Amino acid sequence: MTTPDTRRRSRFLIGFLLAALVIAGGLSYLASSSPDGLDSVTLHGCEVTETAAGEQLDGTCIAQNATEHATATGPLADYTVGGAEHSVGIAGILGVLVTVLVAGGLFWLLRGRRGGSPDTAPRDDG
Repeated sequence: MTTPDTRRRSRFLIGFLLAALVIAGGLSYLASSSPDGLDSVTLHGCEVTETAAGEQLDGTCIAQNATEHATATGPLADYTVGGAEHSVGIAGILGVLVTVLVAGGLFWLLRGRRGGSPDTAPRDDG
């Protein structure tokens, strides 16, 4: 039997999950495609030109020394699914779902034992 507190908590968690999915899946399309602050700073002193082989940096800047990171070819690299440019919403939804599953699993594994009622507590009669 469910109690009003359990139902309220379930409704809250479902609402929270739906809000996270809408934000990750919908609002991610509104995010700027321009480089973020760190990328902009590393490009100071260089000019980026597009070539058939990709981007080329001319000049002197920190970004010329950059290499690909270990997860650059991963399934959700650059906030996309498989590198498809218009899949940022799907990548956001997958990220939320994976986070919820991992966090929920950890909370479930690490939760403390719930305190029993006095009727079920062991008695020390002696």
